[in-house]
Amino acid sequence: MEEMEEELKCPVCGSFYREPIILPCSHNLCQACARNILVQTPEAESPQSRRASGSAASDYDYLDLDKMSLYSEADSGYGSYGGFASAPTTPCQKSPNGVRVFPPAAPLPPPPPSALAPPPPPRSACLTCPQCHRSLGLDERGLRGFPRNRLLEAVIDRYQQGRAAALRCQLCEKAPKEAAVMCEQCDVFYCEPCRLRCHPPRGPLAKHRLVPPAQGRVSRRLSPRKISTCTDHELENHSMYCVQCKSPVCYQCLEEGKHSSHEVKALGAMWKLHKSQLSQALNGLSDRAKEAKEFLVQLRNMVQQIQENSVEFEACLVAQCDALIDALNRRKAQLLSRVNKEHEHKLKVVRDQISHCTVKLRQTTGLMEYCLEVIKENDPSGFLQISDALIRRVHLTEDQWGKGTLTPRMTTDFDLNLDNAPLLQSIHQLDFVQMKVSSPVPAPPILQLEECCTHNNSATLSWKQPPLSTVQVEGYILELDDGNGGQFREVYVGKETMCTVDGLHFNSTYSARVKAFNKTGVSPYSKTLVLQTSEVPLERLQLRRMSPFSSTLNLQPSFPGRSYFELRSSAHQLSLHSSLQSLNSAGCNFETQGTPYSQLVDIKKMVAVAWFSFDPSSAHADIIFSNDNLTVTCNSYDDRVVLGKTGFSKGLHYWELSIDRYDNHPDPAFGVARIDVLKDAMLGKDDKAWAMYVDNNRSWFMHNNSHTNRTEGGITKGATVGVLLDLTRRTLTFSINEDQQGPVAFENLEGLFFPAVSLNRNVQVTLHTGLPVPEFYASRSAMQ
Repeated sequence: MEEMEEELKCPVCGSFYREPIILPCSHNLCQACARNILVQTPEAESPQSRRASGSAASDYDYLDLDKMSLYSEADSGYGSYGGFASAPTTPCQKSPNGVRVFPPAAPLPPPPPSALAPPPPPRSACLTCPQCHRSLGLDERGLRGFPRNRLLEAVIDRYQQGRAAALRCQLCEKAPKEAAVMCEQCDVFYCEPCRLRCHPPRGPLAKHRLVPPAQGRVSRRLSPRKISTCTDHELENHSMYCVQCKSPVCYQCLEEGKHSSHEVKALGAMWKLHKSQLSQALNGLSDRAKEAKEFLVQLRNMVQQIQENSVEFEACLVAQCDALIDALNRRKAQLLSRVNKEHEHKLKVVRDQISHCTVKLRQTTGLMEYCLEVIKENDPSGFLQISDALIRRVHLTEDQWGKGTLTPRMTTDFDLNLDNAPLLQSIHQLDFVQMKVSSPVPAPPILQLEECCTHNNSATLSWKQPPLSTVQVEGYILELDDGNGGQFREVYVGKETMCTVDGLHFNSTYSARVKAFNKTGVSPYSKTLVLQTSEVPLERLQLRRMSPFSSTLNLQPSFPGRSYFELRSSAHQLSLHSSLQSLNSAGCNFETQGTPYSQLVDIKKMVAVAWFSFDPSSAHADIIFSNDNLTVTCNSYDDRVVLGKTGFSKGLHYWELSIDRYDNHPDPAFGVARIDVLKDAMLGKDDKAWAMYVDNNRSWFMHNNSHTNRTEGGITKGATVGVLLDLTRRTLTFSINEDQQGPVAFENLEGLFFPAVSLNRNVQVTLHTGLPVPEFYASRSAMQ
C-alpha cells in the first residue's frame, strides 16, 4: 500500500488530496490548490474570447506565459500571476513538488474619478495543469464547473484509516485502552471492562451486534456516500454515459444540453465494461510485476556471483604473478588494477540496473494497488470519470517493461585471459593480449585521385598501398579536418581502401589524409587532399588523373550536372582549369575543355537543395522505418526522436513531411536538432532541439522545454508540414499545407543542424526532400 501513496498526493501542495477536482485532461488537483494557481485574465483576452474572435496571437497569450515559466527556475515551475501591469515583486512560495505560487498582486491605487473613464473590462480565469501543462479556461461557474472526484476521496480515506493506529475505547475516561469490540447499533468502540460495565449482554442491548474493531472500522467506511451529481445540473444525478464525451451525464443533459445528439449508454453497463477492461489490463501488468520481482532476484544473485568470480580471478592472477621473478611485481599491480576496474564496472552496471528496476517496480506496484482500490469502489460515475485515464496509464506502464528491460546488461564472467607463456626477458611486455614485433612500419598510402569525389555534402575517398611495398598492413586510418582549417580527427579505422563520409557541411572546404598501421606501428601520412562540398546536388563524378605531379586537388562548386576542378602541383606550380560535363547516359566518358575562370556560376545566388532520408543508426530503438527510410512511425506510446542523415550549417534548405496516419490526437513535433539530442523525449524538451509540436487544433514552438507562440490550426491525416531552415538569415520557419504557421519560429541559429521528428505509435509520416522554397517565403525574401 505504501507504493500507492504518490498516486494520492496533489502535485501542487505535495499532501493528500483535499476536495479533489477532475480537470478535463484527467488529472486531479486540490480545490484550494486550483484556486492558488488560477490566472486572472481580462475577458477580452481569455482563451475562449480569443478563439471566438479568430485571433491567432495576443500580447496576453497565457499558455505561452505559463509554458515559458518566466518566474520559475531552470527546472520549470508554474506561476500564478495576479495581474499583467507589472511583474510580481513579492517573494514566492514553493511547494514540495517544485510548483511556485506567487501571492496575489497588490491592488493598484484607484484612478482619479473621471466621467469619461471607461469601465474596467470584466475578468475571467484560466488554469494550467501542473502535470501536462495544458491551459484550461474556466466558465462562469469557475472551479465548480470541474467535477468532484469522490472516488479518489474514498480511496484516500480508506488508505489513511488503514494506516491509523490501533483503535481505542471511546468510554475510558483517562488513558483509553485498546478497543476489544464495536457495537454496530451504538457505533461505539469498547474495551472489555467498559463493555461489561456499559453494554451488558441483557435486556434491549442483548440484540445488538458486537463485531471486532477492524470489522467495525470497515463498516464505517462502507457507509453510504453522497451520490455525485451533474456539474451542469447540480440537482440531477448521473444516469447515463456519453460515449462521445466519455463522461457520465444526467437526464437533463440528454434533453436540452450539449449531449442531446450524442450516443449514450447505460451507466451500469459502461461501469461494468470499464471495470472489466481495467481488470484485464491489470492482469498483464501483474505478470510484468511478477517477472520484475524474479528479475530483481536474478540481479541480486548476479552481484554475489560477480563477487565470487572476482575473488577467484584475483587469486588466480596473484598465483601466476607470484611464480614470476621480482620484476613482475609492478606489472602485477597494473593487471590487478584492470581487474578491479572491470569488477567495479560490472557491479556498477548491475547495481544501477537494480536501482532503476526497483524504482520502476515500486511505481508499477503503486499504480496496481491504486487501481485495485479504485475497482473496489461502488460509485459508477466516479469510476467512469477516471477509468479511461487509468487504463491508458496501465497500458503505458506495461509497455515500459518491454524491449529488453528485464534482460541483464552485464554478464557475470570476466572476459580476461592472462598469457604467461613469454620468457622472463619479455616480462616488461606482459599484458592480457601479447603484441609481438613481426614486420616493419608500413609505407604511406597513395590517394587514388581518379576515384575520389564529392556528392552534395558527402565525400568519397580511395587509396592504395605503394605498388612495390611488401610490408603487411592491418588497416588504415582516415582523417578529416573540421572544414575550417581546424584539427584533424579520425573518421574511419578499418581494412577497406574506400570510404564515404556523410553529413559534412555544405559549401565547405575539407582536408583529408590517410595512414596505414600494423602490429609494429603507424606509417607516415599520405599527401593531403583538399575537397569542397557543394551547395547544389551534384552527380557523383569520377576524376581522371590530370598530372603525375599533382599533390593537391581542389573541387570548386558549380551548378547541377557540372563540376569544376582546379589542379595544382606544389612541385611544378602547374595550374589547370577544366570542366567536366556529366552526360545522362550510364557509362559515359567525360570531355575536357579549357574554361575561363570568370565563367564559373555564382553559386551563392542559387538555393541549396539536398536529398536525404531518415537515419536508422542514430534513431531511438522504438522507431520503425519503411519506404527506403523515408517513412517512419513508432511502436511506443511515448514520443521518440529520429534524425535525418544530412546535417546543415550553411545555406537555405526546405523539406516537408506528409501525415500518413494520425490517430487519437497526438502531438508530433517537427524541426531541427543537434546530433546528441535526447531520443526518448518530445523534440524541443532539451536545449539541443528547435521544434514545432502540433495537434489537431493548434501548434506551439518549443526549445529547452519553453513553449511559445500558440497558433490556431492543426493537422489531420493527409496534411503536410513544411520546415524551412535559412542559415543565411539564421532563422527557422514552419508551414502547414503550404501556409506559414505562426511567425518566424527561431532566430540566431548557428552550428550544425539535422532534420528531426518526434512521434509516437499514433502517427506515421513520410519525408519529402529536394523541394524548392515555398512561395510565401520566396515572396517575402523578394520584398526584403
